[in-house]
Amino acid sequence: MDNKFIQEDSFLRAKKRVKAIKGFYVHLIVYVVVNIFISGIIIWGLTESGYQFVDTFSNFGVYSTWVFWGIGMFFHWLGVFGFKSIGFGNDWEERKIKELMEEEEKKMSKRL
Repeated sequence: MDNKFIQEDSFLRAKKRVKAIKGFYVHLIVYVVVNIFISGIIIWGLTESGYQFVDTFSNFGVYSTWVFWGIGMFFHWLGVFGFKSIGFGNDWEERKIKELMEEEEKKMSKRL
């Protein structure tokens, strides 16, 4: 009974993780497609108003949505992959607790 609960819990956590990863990749695809479209419209508008095509790339408006939405993408990535890749996930907490318990046991055994 206990083993079945553990397996089901592991399955649900894995399913939640896969859903988060899929959500990030969908967000990334939307980010790229929409920003290409917006940048294209801005570049087209600037060329229509008298800018040379090469000069349009020096306009911050072309990059602004990439930059500001990119900050949001970074935090989304950090939420899905970053903290775990840095090493501060749930496993880290468990490892740290075990490490501190082992240190405490060593101290206690030295006293005896």
